[in-house]
Amino acid sequence: MFFIHILVIEEEIPLVDSLIDVFKNNNYTVHSTNNSEEGLYLALMDIYDIIVIDTVTSKSDGIMMLKSIRNNGLTIPVMLLSTKGKISDKVTGLDSGADDYMVKPFSTEELLARMRALGRRKNTILTDYTLCFGDIILNTTNLKLSTLQTEIQLTLRECKLLEFLILRKGMISSKDKIIEKIWGFDSEAQANHVEVYISFLRKKLVSINSCVVINTLRGAGYVLTDKKSLSLLINRQTKA
Repeated sequence: MFFIHILVIEEEIPLVDSLIDVFKNNNYTVHSTNNSEEGLYLALMDIYDIIVIDTVTSKSDGIMMLKSIRNNGLTIPVMLLSTKGKISDKVTGLDSGADDYMVKPFSTEELLARMRALGRRKNTILTDYTLCFGDIILNTTNLKLSTLQTEIQLTLRECKLLEFLILRKGMISSKDKIIEKIWGFDSEAQANHVEVYISFLRKKLVSINSCVVINTLRGAGYVLTDKKSLSLLINRQTKA
């Protein structure tokens, strides 16, 4: 499966613990908080794939938190959890920018099905758990990186990092953002950890003779580039 990182903002500690267990047992990465201010701060960092928010806590209104997320231009899929099950409540939540709305109590099976749907919405790309970029194919199920000619085995962290770079679609990824996404917000990982794993991936891309390279933009971060496509573009501009 793809490596989905979930943020849970929920005041009920027993429910939080239950959600964490369910998500982790189904191979999701989870970060949780029962503090609404911290939850909004984390959400606005834009490092999560799905956010789960309780609609009403003693300190904050989940709907207002959701609106703040959307007003900041973030399109992260958001699921609202609520004890309110009236049609008008659901309409309010969905019209405020939620992608899904579940009424407590709910079944684990339905929750996981809806999370899978939100995960597919986030990564509108793929089937069969594979990602493609340039001449490479990344299979996130068996951790194999391949071209049409050959393949190589990745470690779990290498696979997560390459997936992240591919899904960024040419955007620059800073070391801080990579640490938060791959190691976790509260990790003690340092910038040199990122450098080491970028080096591992570069060597593996070379070993399969791929045209894909990880470029370093000094002071900014890393970006994935397809040398073949770049060369064609330069040739066209030269001829023009």
